[in-house]
Amino acid sequence: MQTVYPSKIDWWLAVALVCSMAVCAWASVNIVAAGAPAAWWLALPTMGLGTGLPPWLLFGTRYILEATHLRIKSGPFAWRVPLADITSITPTANPLSSPALSLDRLRIDYGRGSTVMISPRDKEQFIQEIEALRRAVG
Repeated sequence: MQTVYPSKIDWWLAVALVCSMAVCAWASVNIVAAGAPAAWWLALPTMGLGTGLPPWLLFGTRYILEATHLRIKSGPFAWRVPLADITSITPTANPLSSPALSLDRLRIDYGRGSTVMISPRDKEQFIQEIEALRRAVG
């Protein structure tokens, strides 16, 4: 059994990601319009990453609770946290890079000094379920 929690998304982050896509698309078109044959080699990765990664992050960031693990997916990135290794879960608004699309976050400490910050849309339900699973595991 698994439960999937989508990430909460702050409006300003969604706007920033959409704007970055537009800037990358605009830059790629201008690079190709410059006419240099080598420009395609710069335009293709700029267009691919710049317009592909933001929606992948926006629509692909989620937290999956399984019987023994928390799986975190954020675009091409993934983490697997054993529930038995979690030492604490605390609310935070830390803006450091993390697989979270909102500053309304949970900091999960696990293992020997490892941390990850996530932003499940329904934090209260997420915490209740993860605590219940941790009791069942431990």
